[in-house]
Amino acid sequence: MVICGDDGLARRLAVELDAVCGEAVTVVLPSRRDEHGAEIAALHRDPHSPVELLVAARPDEQTLRAAGVERATALALTYGDDQVNMTAALLARALNPSVRLVIRMFNRERGRHLERLLDREAVVSGRADDPMLDVSTTVLSDTDTAVPELVSAVAVGQGHTLQVDGKVFRGVVRPAGAPPRSADLTTLAVLSGAHRHDPASEDSAETPGEDGTQLLPDTRTAYHRQFTHGRLMLEEVTHHHAPDPPSRQRRGSRGWLRARLAHLPWKVFLAREVIAVFGALAAIVVALAAATALFAHEHPWWKNVYLPMLDIFTMGDPATGEPVARRVLQLVAGFVGLAVLPLVVAATMNATDAFRTASASHPPEEHLDDHIVLVGLGKVGTRVLARLRTTDHKVVVIERDPHARGVALAREFGVPLLLEDATAPGVLDRARIQHSKSLLVLTRDDGQNLDIVMAAREANPDVRVVMRLYDDNFAATVQRAMRASYPDALTRSRSVSALAAPSFAAAMMGRHVLGVMPIERGSLLFTVVDVAGHPELEGRSVHEAFRRNERRVLAVGSHDTGRPASSTDTLAGLRLDRPGFDWRPAHGRVLRAGDRVVLATTRRGLDILMTGVRPRPADRRG
Repeated sequence: MVICGDDGLARRLAVELDAVCGEAVTVVLPSRRDEHGAEIAALHRDPHSPVELLVAARPDEQTLRAAGVERATALALTYGDDQVNMTAALLARALNPSVRLVIRMFNRERGRHLERLLDREAVVSGRADDPMLDVSTTVLSDTDTAVPELVSAVAVGQGHTLQVDGKVFRGVVRPAGAPPRSADLTTLAVLSGAHRHDPASEDSAETPGEDGTQLLPDTRTAYHRQFTHGRLMLEEVTHHHAPDPPSRQRRGSRGWLRARLAHLPWKVFLAREVIAVFGALAAIVVALAAATALFAHEHPWWKNVYLPMLDIFTMGDPATGEPVARRVLQLVAGFVGLAVLPLVVAATMNATDAFRTASASHPPEEHLDDHIVLVGLGKVGTRVLARLRTTDHKVVVIERDPHARGVALAREFGVPLLLEDATAPGVLDRARIQHSKSLLVLTRDDGQNLDIVMAAREANPDVRVVMRLYDDNFAATVQRAMRASYPDALTRSRSVSALAAPSFAAAMMGRHVLGVMPIERGSLLFTVVDVAGHPELEGRSVHEAFRRNERRVLAVGSHDTGRPASSTDTLAGLRLDRPGFDWRPAHGRVLRAGDRVVLATTRRGLDILMTGVRPRPADRRG
C-alpha cells in the first residue's frame, strides 16, 4: 500500500495501517526532516514495522513508479491541494488500472466527478468485472469525516452522529444505573468506573479490562456492569432538518435601523492615535492663528484661524502682496502641513478601516444564553457551522480574519459574528461566554486554542469545551490538567487528522466506511459489508457473528445486485442508497450470501474479519 501526502493525515494513516495491516506500506513525504517525516522514519527503523519512507517533492509519474504504485494494492493521496491529488490519481490509474484509490478532496462536487471518471475508466478497462480484484475509487474529505463528531461533542456533550439508510443515529452515554430506553439499539461500550459519565475516558479505547473501557462487550458484561458503570449506547434519533432560511430584517423598519446604529462601533474614532494626531493638528492651528494675529495683523479674528488652515492644507493663494510676517507664516504652515497631513490621513484611514471591520461584526443580543460559541471559520469551522445550522442550537461565531472561508456563510445565515481575535481581552465576554453551554475552538494553532479555552474556563467554569489539538501528548496533558482543575465540566480534544485516518485506512483496505465514532483518541468503525465470501459471517446467526471487543452486527439488509452503488455511498455521514436495513435483527437470524450487514468494529476486529490475519501484539497501538 502507498500513501502520498504532505501533512499529519499521511503520518496518522501510516500509523493506522502499521497497526492493523500486515502488508508493506510505503509513505511518500516531501521531507524527512519535518515532524511527520521524522515520525515515519522512526516507524521505518522499527524492525517489526512494514513502513517504508520515500522523500519526494511532488507525486509525479517518476515518484509514483519509485513508490511501487504499479504493483500496489491501494494508493491514498492525502495532499492538502485538491488539484495535486486529482493529477496524481489520474497518473496512478494509468500506471495501474487495478489499484484501489483513496483520494482526499475538499471540493465535494469535484470529488464526485473524479470518482465517477476513475470508476468509469476501471469499467472500460475491464478490471472492475474481475471478481478477484477490488478496483474502486473512494473520495473522502477529512473535514467531512471529522465534522459530525465535533458537532455531536459540542452540541450534546457525548457521542457521535451517524447517518445511514435515511436515518440518524448517535452514541449516547447512559450513567450507571440508568434504565434502558426504547430508542437504544445496542451497547457499544462499557465505560471505566473512573469516568463513567464521560465516554472520553483516559483508558485506552481498545484495551479491555475489568476496570477499563470495553468496546463491544458481550451481553452478560453489559448487563452486570450497567449498575456500576456508564454505557455508551447506539440511539436512533430524529432527522436533522434543513437549515433555516436566512433571517432578513425589513429595511424600512425604524426599530431595526435604530438598533443597528446603536451597535455601530463609533468609539474607534476615539482611539488614542486618532485623538493624538488630531489634537496635535488642532494645537498647530491654534499656534499659527495666534502668530498670525500677532504679526500679520489679520482681521477679523476668524480670518486668523481660517488662513493658517488653508495654508496647512495647501488650499490658499500665495501671499505675495501680504506683509513679510504673513508670507513667512504661510511657508511655515506649508512645511507643517507636509509633516502632519500624512499622519492625519493615516489615522483617518486606520479608524475608517477599523470602523468598517467592526461594523461587519454582528454581536449577539444581550439576552442570548444557552448557545454554542464557535471560534474559527476555516475549512473545518465552516462545515461545522453548516452542520450546526441543521439543528436547533443557537450559535455565536468568532473569527479574526474578515476574509475567512466561513464569514460569508455566517452572514448568510444571520448568525451572530464577531470579527475579532478570540484571545483579545473582552472578546469572549462579548460572545456571552458566561451564558453559553458549549465552546468549540477550531483554529490551527494548538497553543492559541488552549489560551482561548483557559480564558473561557475562568469566565464560565461549567462550559462544555471541545478544542482542536493535533499533538497527542500535548492533548493528553491538557485534558488531565483540565479535568483535575474542573472535574465537573467536560473538556475534550479532537484532531481532525486523527478522526479521519481510520476512515482512510479502512477505505484503502477495501472496506465501505459509513462513519467513525471516536472514544477518547481511539475509535469504533461503522462499515457495510456484503456477507457473501466472509466465513465469519456467511451461514452464521447474528449472535454467532458477534465477537467481543472486535465486531457486532447492527443491522441486516438485502443486497441489491440490480443497481450500481450510488456515488453518495462513500462519504461518512451520508445516506446509503440501498434497500432498507433491519436495525433490530433477531439474534437467531442467519446471515445469507445475499445479505448486507452494518457492523460496528474495532480497528483490530475489522482487520481480522476482512483479512483473516490477527495482528501481532506489538502492533496494537490503538
